[in-house]
Amino acid sequence: MEFLHRHIEALIFCSPGPLGLGEIQKCLTEMFEAEVPMEHIEQAIQELGEKYQQDDFSFALEHLGGGYQFLTKPAYQTSIGILLKQQSQKRLSTAQLETLSIIAYKQPITKGEVEQIRGVNSDYSIQKLLEKELIEIKGKSENIGRPLIYGTSGKFMEYFGINTIQELPQPKDFSQPENQIGEEKE
Repeated sequence: MEFLHRHIEALIFCSPGPLGLGEIQKCLTEMFEAEVPMEHIEQAIQELGEKYQQDDFSFALEHLGGGYQFLTKPAYQTSIGILLKQQSQKRLSTAQLETLSIIAYKQPITKGEVEQIRGVNSDYSIQKLLEKELIEIKGKSENIGRPLIYGTSGKFMEYFGINTIQELPQPKDFSQPENQIGEEKE
């Protein structure tokens, strides 16, 4: 069984993004030329997860974006932050964040609907989000002119560390208690 652990570990390690159970099973089945039971894969992943939770490792096996990926533990966030800063990875602009949040919460949505909500042209923001692969074209609308319909991508899930759109914070999570004057009555 240990050999299975090492193969799964190698597959997850070399994958550029989260690797799903189905993809792992497909690779292992082709490699061993025999069906590898999903229970064995799940058990191996669980054991790998427990192994990498130990303090001996600076990274852990995380389940996100519909798959598994090795990520650095929070204790090393400062070191990684310095590296990323030095590599000057571009962040999302305010306009891109606004556009992305509208698409995430209202998807599927057309560019025209995004612009109606934002009140400004969103061509540039949508183009940049497509380039960063945070959104993708989901099809064409049946409305006049058949505009493109946009939605979030798998990379969006990975970027924000979630597995499903339902994990996004809801507006009620942001509501502030009303300011009150005086003491609260029971």
